[in-house]
Amino acid sequence: MTHADHPIAAPVSDLTVTDLLDRAIRRPDAHVLDLGCGEGAWLLRAAQLHDGITTVGVDISDAGFDRTRAEAARLGVADRLDLIQQDVVEYRSPRQADVVLSVGAAYAFGELLPALAAARRHLAEEGVVVLGDCFWEREPEPGLRAELEDGPQKYADLPTTVARVVADGWTPVYGHVSTVAEWDEYEWSWTGSLAAWALDHPDHPDSAEALAKSAAHRDTWLNGYRGVLGFVTLLLRPTP
Repeated sequence: MTHADHPIAAPVSDLTVTDLLDRAIRRPDAHVLDLGCGEGAWLLRAAQLHDGITTVGVDISDAGFDRTRAEAARLGVADRLDLIQQDVVEYRSPRQADVVLSVGAAYAFGELLPALAAARRHLAEEGVVVLGDCFWEREPEPGLRAELEDGPQKYADLPTTVARVVADGWTPVYGHVSTVAEWDEYEWSWTGSLAAWALDHPDHPDSAEALAKSAAHRDTWLNGYRGVLGFVTLLLRPTP
């Protein structure tokens, strides 16, 4: 799973996204930065909800950017939404952000703490970080752990994950643990959308691969990490 794979890029409901953004954005003129923004859906929602804010999203892939820009234009918020295709590790903002988002994107920095270090560099004084990442709801089978931790990022249980964040100099001021229903909606939506595209375009050279990818991921989810892998979204402020 990568941040760019899905519109919201996390198993979080639309209602929860709205609530998290409302809690994080504390200034009417806030500047919001999303490191690993995917299509930019969180920023589009933020710009809709808060008339006076400005938003910038950075992602190594620009897949979905055109669609989000078109929707932003339709909603009248295009002048407050900027999407940049660049490696988030290399990105340097010319302006400090009142809110820094990093939701499902820690892998882009290697793992959780480097993602927080990057967020801190971009964060204005008294700013808020919205951090979303996976954790183990219960101990996984060794094969599943090896499959989902095949890169530098490793997961822990929820208490350990939060303790690592606190030890790194952050204070959680709110948090949301995704429900099974949110996970199910997330997984069915993206595997189903991929499968539907493949079925609607049988003559496309990527059709068979897309259908196989959808089926493989669905199987890994249903027979592997469903109920085992969790997702938490934390609102964090620097600890004095």
